[in-house]
Amino acid sequence: MLGLPDDQILYRALVARDAAYEGRALVGVTTTGIFCRLTCPARKPRPENCRWFPDADSAVAAGFRPCLRCSPTGTSALGEASVARLLPLLEADPGRRWSEADLRDLGLDPSTVRRGFQRQFGQSFLQMARAARLGQGLKTVSKGAAMIDAQLDAGFESASGFRQAFARLFGHKPCELRKDADLRADWIDSPLGGMIAIADQTHLHLLEFVDRKALPDGLRKLSGFVEGRIGLGRSAVTDRTEAWLDAFFNGRQGQVDVTVKLHGTPFQQRVWQQLQRIPAGETRSYAALAQEIDRPGAVRAVARANATNRLALIVPCHRVIGADGSMTGYAGGLWRKERLIQIEAQYRQGTEAATGDCGVDGQYRLV
Repeated sequence: MLGLPDDQILYRALVARDAAYEGRALVGVTTTGIFCRLTCPARKPRPENCRWFPDADSAVAAGFRPCLRCSPTGTSALGEASVARLLPLLEADPGRRWSEADLRDLGLDPSTVRRGFQRQFGQSFLQMARAARLGQGLKTVSKGAAMIDAQLDAGFESASGFRQAFARLFGHKPCELRKDADLRADWIDSPLGGMIAIADQTHLHLLEFVDRKALPDGLRKLSGFVEGRIGLGRSAVTDRTEAWLDAFFNGRQGQVDVTVKLHGTPFQQRVWQQLQRIPAGETRSYAALAQEIDRPGAVRAVARANATNRLALIVPCHRVIGADGSMTGYAGGLWRKERLIQIEAQYRQGTEAATGDCGVDGQYRLV
């Protein structure tokens, strides 16, 4: 990522409790010996009493201790030894069927591993491994392979186990998704976990993290919107979405170039369209978002629309934070929200601010 900005910029971000610097900068207060996140709600120090650090290790090495109020060594900092050890193994062999016995064979305590992954990712390692295996099966089925081949690729011991896991994720049995369809569902890997993309030949209709609890319900609702015309596979839109995600996570492109179809009420679409106008590297509160759509009294309705967004990252609901600068609920997990804001901090000083224009049919393309 980028190096630290100058002290004046950082101090302004501290006073404003700017969440764009989450994971990118910390402040040490010389009068107390404590270091904090820039979003910490504590009373702000004078500029001359501030020292700036890129990470918690640097602050500790300089003799500062972490703030108990904002926990600057918390979720934003990957420091779990078990996480650092197991993630490369999962990435190298996503089809492996892991068990607690496997963890013990590696000299790891399953309970410690479970707590560490829950802190970092909001789910256990075994849950992440199961999702990765299911992803392998989805990729196989979407290419037209036989169900038994998909079952073996996914590492499930029985066909019924694979179908049950598939149905929990999609709300449909795998065979039902192999029929001819206008929309195609496929798996996309990302640094923050597997994602399901559903697209036709011209528009992206859904992009969700596979471990989101509301994903099956969202898929069923989308199926209702399009009268069940959802199958497996991908289109050029899926490929373009995957290419943009790769560029986004690698710091090459904050501006979205994927055309989307918004399925929702006119009010929901209005909220989602306004979300798309928030440039990468900036954040809004729910109240500010309500003001921007000329509905200042509809803060709760705006929050509900934010929560029902089915186009993760493309419609950037992660850019909405609490009025006090705190991290508020995110359906994909607060750990993802923190990392996304950290990633997008690099775009703030660039020229990739996204703007757009809304069409009358609810279609929206950032340009």
